[in-house]
Amino acid sequence: MNGDRVLIIGGGVIGLCGAWRLARAGWPVTLLERHDQVAAGASHANGGQLSYSYVAPLADAGVPAKALAWLWDRDAPMRLRLRCDPAQWLWLWRFLLACSNRANRAGTASLWRLAQASQQALDALRADGLDGFAWRRNGKLVLFRSAAALERARSGVERLRALGARQQLLDAHACLALEPALAGFDGALAGGVHTPDEEVADCRLFCQAMQRRIREEGLDVEFRFGQEVCGFELVRGRISRVLLPGEALSCRHLVLAAGIGGAGLARKLGLRLPLYPLKGYSLDMPAGAALPRLSVTDFERKTLYAPIGGRLRVAAIADLVGYEERPDPVRLAGLRRQLARDWPQAGRLEQAEEWAGLRPATPDGLPLIGRARGGPANLWLNLGHGALGFTLALGSAEQLAQAMAAREGGGE
Repeated sequence: MNGDRVLIIGGGVIGLCGAWRLARAGWPVTLLERHDQVAAGASHANGGQLSYSYVAPLADAGVPAKALAWLWDRDAPMRLRLRCDPAQWLWLWRFLLACSNRANRAGTASLWRLAQASQQALDALRADGLDGFAWRRNGKLVLFRSAAALERARSGVERLRALGARQQLLDAHACLALEPALAGFDGALAGGVHTPDEEVADCRLFCQAMQRRIREEGLDVEFRFGQEVCGFELVRGRISRVLLPGEALSCRHLVLAAGIGGAGLARKLGLRLPLYPLKGYSLDMPAGAALPRLSVTDFERKTLYAPIGGRLRVAAIADLVGYEERPDPVRLAGLRRQLARDWPQAGRLEQAEEWAGLRPATPDGLPLIGRARGGPANLWLNLGHGALGFTLALGSAEQLAQAMAAREGGGE
């Protein structure tokens, strides 16, 4: 019966992984996506790093001071444009409250556990034949331009090692030996942190691979594209129907996995979720003469360089500027300048494809996974993964499936 189905809103990496995991648990699923294909939003051309150890929230003790300095830098990794938007001001206030060492340590530990579950799930899928998404375990090197920044990184390495991560502090010479493409790197280099078991992949291709896997496994998942959700009907504190143009779909449970669009959908249900978009940018281009072997992150400039399937993906920027999805030419020009200056031989910049997307972020960096407190009894959330959606998608799907199973087993 249609009313027994789980409706998932969102066809990005979070929604697809959730649909696959819930269908495997026996739920009939209908996935609704407003675009005409999967991975059309924040999953389309993100950084491509599966960063299972580098999961620390953006909110940290030193970030407010850095943000003030960035206000005067046209190529700063973060930009703030204040708006007449109470949601933005509330998000910023909660973000400032989360900027403490204690909160950052707790958040890092929570995200690390979720990331490890995701990596294990992806390992199992790959062992079972999932491919076609340019996956590679090539390791990650985080570069530090100043000795002070490198020394501050030491405590983070020690905390992650205590959790079980494999990381090593390297001096500049060791970094150059590990990654020959750094020979053309511009500027000072104090050293780096190497994590050998980090991975890269193409998120859009992964979403397509998961869509194929769902069909190959014969799972009861119905894909409905071009479906804009208009509203909801509630009966006795539960969502009974999801309203589409000219149609209404009954459901047993509803999962919001629509990225930043989930905030507006939640408001239709009387919920104010702590979500706000962080606008990010990427360039994707054919490999140049000195494509890095490792996935590299420039810590001070908050820019990553990921070799994915013979191409270079460069991603950066976390702009808190509202809901405008169109790329800002000024920001893209800055990213191009940075690549040309720091990695002139890494990629063919003249052929770069430009992209911008809105990452759904919570103030403390922790995603919202599970039943929506204060909302309808059958409303579930899988939102707010920020820049870590690809990394955390499979672990989040598992956590959601377990929560829904526990709810069903305990009655409603």
